[in-house]
Amino acid sequence: KVHSSPARFDMKKLEAINGDKIRALTLDEFLKWSLPFLTKANVITGTDAEIELVKKALPLIQERIIMLNEVPKMLQFLFTTKFAVETESVAKITDDGSKAILTRSLKELETVTVWNHENIEAVLRASLIEEMALKPRIAFTALRIATTGSTISPPLFESMKLLGKEACLLRLNAGLAL
Repeated sequence: KVHSSPARFDMKKLEAINGDKIRALTLDEFLKWSLPFLTKANVITGTDAEIELVKKALPLIQERIIMLNEVPKMLQFLFTTKFAVETESVAKITDDGSKAILTRSLKELETVTVWNHENIEAVLRASLIEEMALKPRIAFTALRIATTGSTISPPLFESMKLLGKEACLLRLNAGLAL
């Protein structure tokens, strides 16, 4: 009862299993496995402050990645000294609609006194979704690109919290200047 067809290697199944194994890791194990990828990609140098920030960011991406080599791309926006928007994403934040979203977001975020993801989300949802009547995908894509430089990142509001208020406001201003 042996079939004559040759064996197949299913890459999608392997990726799914790998993703399951990553999600099953504890935070310390995930950190231990991720640090070599981050240092090899020159995202971090390995200082205690960088490792603490990585520890805070890892739970945000653990559910979203399927391979450990995705960690540097997902977290590099937190550690970059010369922030830049990916070239393929620039066009998505330079149109008039995106400029209006960034201007409004900048104005609203300046008023946030306690910088946590709940307050950031509440202010932005009230302003962009309810008052401007935008769809979340449209409103938050421009914000995501302006703050992280890419359309792919950890959850937006948590990312903004990790970046800090000053860095977020600077990046939104830089996005408006494009």
